[in-house]
Amino acid sequence: MANIEKMRHSLAHLLAAAVLKKFPKAKLGIGPVIENGFYYDFKLPRSLTAEDLKAFEHTMRALVMQKLPFRGKKLTPSKAKKLFKDQPFKLDLIKEFVKEKKLLTVYETGDVFLDLCRGGHVKNTSEINTDSFKLTLIAGAYWRGDEKNPQLQRIYGLAFTTKKELDEYLAMLEEAKRRDHKILGPALDLFTFSDLVGAGLPLWTPRGTLVRNLLDRFVWELRRKAGYEQVDIPHITKKDLYERSGHWEKFKEDLFKIQTREGHLFVMKPMNCPHHTQIYARKLWSYRDLPQRYANTTKVYRDEQTGELAGLSRVRAITQDDAHVFCRLSQIEEEFLKIWDIIQTFYGSFGFKLRIRISTHDPKHLEKYLGDKKKWKFAEDMLYKIAKSKNADTFNGAGEAAFYGPKLDFMAKDSLGREWQVATIQLDVNMPERFDLTCTSEEGKPERIVMIHAAIMGSIERFLSVIIEHLAGDFPVWLSPIQARVIPISDKHRSYAETLQKKLKAYNLRVDVASTGETLGKNIRQGEIEKIPYLLVVGDREMESSSVNVRERHKKETSIVAIEKFIEKIKRENEEKV
Repeated sequence: MANIEKMRHSLAHLLAAAVLKKFPKAKLGIGPVIENGFYYDFKLPRSLTAEDLKAFEHTMRALVMQKLPFRGKKLTPSKAKKLFKDQPFKLDLIKEFVKEKKLLTVYETGDVFLDLCRGGHVKNTSEINTDSFKLTLIAGAYWRGDEKNPQLQRIYGLAFTTKKELDEYLAMLEEAKRRDHKILGPALDLFTFSDLVGAGLPLWTPRGTLVRNLLDRFVWELRRKAGYEQVDIPHITKKDLYERSGHWEKFKEDLFKIQTREGHLFVMKPMNCPHHTQIYARKLWSYRDLPQRYANTTKVYRDEQTGELAGLSRVRAITQDDAHVFCRLSQIEEEFLKIWDIIQTFYGSFGFKLRIRISTHDPKHLEKYLGDKKKWKFAEDMLYKIAKSKNADTFNGAGEAAFYGPKLDFMAKDSLGREWQVATIQLDVNMPERFDLTCTSEEGKPERIVMIHAAIMGSIERFLSVIIEHLAGDFPVWLSPIQARVIPISDKHRSYAETLQKKLKAYNLRVDVASTGETLGKNIRQGEIEKIPYLLVVGDREMESSSVNVRERHKKETSIVAIEKFIEKIKRENEEKV
């Protein structure tokens, strides 16, 4: 365990010691290390406040200054039960070890705290910098993540090696709040949620729908050039389809189910690939007809738990820009590379640099996946070969494969340095087997094919959550719902402004005219709030010279530009997607 992880784990124990000092009868859950920090779960006699966090921090710093040692020791489950007889959640954990007939480990923090723990601590609290950690958040959490269990209070903390690292991370969090898509999206009038419709079911406004369509059109144009054809499928299916594909056994609890009046059981589709197999299976194909490439932007539905929903990042109605390629073994590499080029073009337009996670199966738990070792080895070796041919920046992701095949996950860092999984390409040798998908070979015999799954945005909702925060809502000109707003200085200039709007719209530019009755300053401020790329102020001088006074987003300087020159500029930005 890296030293920073040992520090974070040790701080989790110090947090528990601080909570017990204030609430001696607190019931302890677990306190693991997480990315950038730690948390600990407690059952307490009252709800915690921000003032409590400050008090806990003060106590923790005092404990650090005492240079307390961490000491681990082994003991039997029966002895552990006596030690933790007043801690029901610890006793629950001990039961598992009784089944496994293993010795347990407990760790002492000086003489102030004792915890059931596998270890990974600093030798002494003097190794912890008192200025490099902070308690940040109180949240609810069910014991073991099960809503049938008691709800606990979870305290989150951040911890770094130095105060500078902590301050930089806290500044990033503040900037992330300013960019939060859950706030910016509705503020920019892109989407809304309704209690009557339900959580996790976003409603898209005209502006938001326009942005979605522009993104989808961009992806489709790239796919069209690569030989894809569009298909369309229903939103429901008999459960038989998912029983055959293997999804039913694995995901049946996550599906929305529909009982027909005749007693038939249908489900809302949680993915599109099984439907697409049936389009391929409609007739016999010669090897000359392959690859068959199907593209389909459509919604899928998953019964996510309410507590797991988060803005557009996790929803129940998910719009996938999905595509599937049905091809021969010899065509896999070429088809993967075509998709790879599409991904690079799309994400390159937003300034993302990508690295690739090669997501493979967990060899210790083959029961979680379809197919045998031989099929998995073939598929994974193929992905390593393809990644090597691109000389890509790759890393391994054991256990991250889809249950039917390995995949290349494209990872992008946003402007705040956070890394997101965006596009994915998956190689599937199992579903063609389950649906008996073949082509006729040169010898006139049935030949098993393979299937490639490819989503460029993954889901439009999640991609928009990432891109809104990455750009802080400042969409490039080609993607902005309103590309320019004409602002007349006074009412006598409104006629010219409206004529100018019509002229720009004739070139398919998205332009409106500022509200009547507002001051020039207020209209400019409103345009800035709406993050419109260009504000075009027009008055006597602009009317006389057939020009506009251009105020570009985030720039204080303005410039007088001839109308034709401005049109050429914005058309070029649309075409080049800059």
